[in-house]
Amino acid sequence: MSHARPAGRAFPPGFLWGAATAAYQVEGAVAEDGRGPSIWDTFSHTPGKVAGGDTGDIACDHYHRVEQDVALMADLGLQAYRFSVAWPRIQATGAGPANPLGLAFYDRLVDQLLDVGIAPVVTLYHWDLPQALQDTGGWASRETAYRFADYAEHVARALGDRVHLWTTLNEPWCSAYLGHGSGEHAPGIPDPGLALASVHHLNLAHGLGARAVRGVLGESAPVSVTFNLQVHQAVSDDPADLAAKRRIDVIANEVFLGPTLEGAYPAEVFAQTSRFTDWAFVRDGDLDDIHVPIDVLGLNYYNTSRVGARRAPVAVDPDAPFVPTTAIGCEDVEWFEQPGPRTQMGWNVDPQGLTDLLLELHARYPDLPIMITENGAAFDDEVGPEGEVADRERTAYLYDHVDAVGAAMDAGVDVRGYLLWSFMDNFEWAWGYSRRFGIVRVEPGTLRRTVKDSGAWYRELIRAGRLPAVGAASTPAVRTSLDAAQA
Repeated sequence: MSHARPAGRAFPPGFLWGAATAAYQVEGAVAEDGRGPSIWDTFSHTPGKVAGGDTGDIACDHYHRVEQDVALMADLGLQAYRFSVAWPRIQATGAGPANPLGLAFYDRLVDQLLDVGIAPVVTLYHWDLPQALQDTGGWASRETAYRFADYAEHVARALGDRVHLWTTLNEPWCSAYLGHGSGEHAPGIPDPGLALASVHHLNLAHGLGARAVRGVLGESAPVSVTFNLQVHQAVSDDPADLAAKRRIDVIANEVFLGPTLEGAYPAEVFAQTSRFTDWAFVRDGDLDDIHVPIDVLGLNYYNTSRVGARRAPVAVDPDAPFVPTTAIGCEDVEWFEQPGPRTQMGWNVDPQGLTDLLLELHARYPDLPIMITENGAAFDDEVGPEGEVADRERTAYLYDHVDAVGAAMDAGVDVRGYLLWSFMDNFEWAWGYSRRFGIVRVEPGTLRRTVKDSGAWYRELIRAGRLPAVGAASTPAVRTSLDAAQA
């Protein structure tokens, strides 16, 4: 299959181009300068939980190499860097006074970014809950939402108005459903009732955290939340298949969109999940606390799914503790294979799905700006004799998805920027280091950084503001100049 693409559409001035990482995936230094253990430290050190027994103990060693990494970002031309603050680095137990050494690291990072003209986009929570809070209930306990607000206030006071955009949570779907529905992510508890309680307390944490940031910085402080909305496509126009899609959408998407942007949970969710919980954890005033105005909706997008009604009934064991990730209350829904090419993750490649999602969100919330806060692909990179990575599949993927964003913008969607995932190869959660999303290669062992061809291509996109062509061959001259710049 050809990966060649011609030069393409231009983007307007002011459109923000950047890249993203997350603390546990890149920082390392997990026991330094007062950082406490997180649920991912515990999970990754539990045998059998992470591929290859990998952990984030060292990760990319970003904590010690931040100056080098920021210089590399600047050479790539990044205009924004989305990073997360490690909660256990600020509060080792998730409560109490802030750790000055932890705050100092992010204070220096923000200053270094601003010194080279890169806008800091801060994510307050990217899955690394302090283990001490998990020991007292984690996200299944509403107390964790209150502790999150306290933590957000500490970080807001330290970083102040130097932050371009404050994102409260990254992908609460994953924290709730992968952490508690399937158990494949930390804390690894397969319990549908706890998953739904976590949904609500994550929503509450967003609202309280956003209010805490604005309580410190003023009502004009730019606040966001990032959702990985699941794009479910009905397998047919049959009413039964469309109803099945709706049931999945309620569980995967509406339980976050409804409270956050509309101030209410979808009515169907209570009956749909009644065998797992009575939703008594929703208290008077919670929805008002959750429904705080946001300035931008962050959107992470990777793939789509095909669903339909299950024609053959399945027996449901009411005592079974395990329910598939997004199937809580959806036992009558069936997944169908998606056609088309796939990434190394096994995810289908569907850029049109991104355009469709953006159009749907715009139709529903026409006055709400959107930012693509993650989009990218893992492929099995082939390293050349001089360390070069001619990752044409990734470059073609990025081209097609950036083009898909442009198509939505042409149709009137207010998209403010595109932050690709990820700046560099890192610890990819339950996959360990076996999956590489970066436009910068991180060499195992030495941790040497090398810009891939996709990074050279992205640099040209940012410089020109227009989709560069993707050729059948690599671009070693551009790549080598970038390598030399980071040395």
